[in-house]
Amino acid sequence: MVQDSLETLRRAEEPAEQYDQEPRWPAFIAVLAVGGLYTALPEALTFGPRWLFPSVVLTLLVPTVVSHHTGRHRLNAIFGFAVDGVLTLGLIISVILLISALPTRKEAPEALLISAASLWTTNILVFALWYWRLDAGGPHQRDKRAKHVDGAFLFPQMTMSEKALREAGQEDWSPNFIDYLFLAFNTSTAFSPTDVPVLAKWAKILMMLQSLLSLLIIALLAARAVNIL
Repeated sequence: MVQDSLETLRRAEEPAEQYDQEPRWPAFIAVLAVGGLYTALPEALTFGPRWLFPSVVLTLLVPTVVSHHTGRHRLNAIFGFAVDGVLTLGLIISVILLISALPTRKEAPEALLISAASLWTTNILVFALWYWRLDAGGPHQRDKRAKHVDGAFLFPQMTMSEKALREAGQEDWSPNFIDYLFLAFNTSTAFSPTDVPVLAKWAKILMMLQSLLSLLIIALLAARAVNIL
């Protein structure tokens, strides 16, 4: 009896998280890339001082990283949503400013083309971060599961048999940031999902918004290219 009690106490003192955690550095790099792309935009496509947006992102990113490494997952999720929200707001404002800048012709055609390409890339990164953050409860909840069998997106691995997964060496497969980046890239290029059907309503709304922004940016690129020619 005493031995059982001591064993229970020993297990309680052990770290609760014995599962493999998905690396967070790809998402970290994506956030930094969005901040870098923003600083490269012309003054007419930014709001406030040029340093304001990157400073806000970094201010929120630091506690996001710290809370993850200290195991404060709820706090990490809150800061993660805040970072994604700021990035999305910056993207939408810059797209609106890009649309407004076309008739005025204040910016050189080359600068507008480069800006549109930067915003198109930003669109992919921002929505990849949203999909990664929201799907199946977020990265922390996905880490706690043995494998990924339920979520807002039906990845091909979720439809494979146990035998096929073992033969492919993916019996414990779970999506990571690259999978969501691939999904976001396809959405911005094909304006629809390709090999990953969408199941949840929130995911469908986000993908419609991403496709709309991508279509606007590409249409602006085409319009400016015609004007240049």
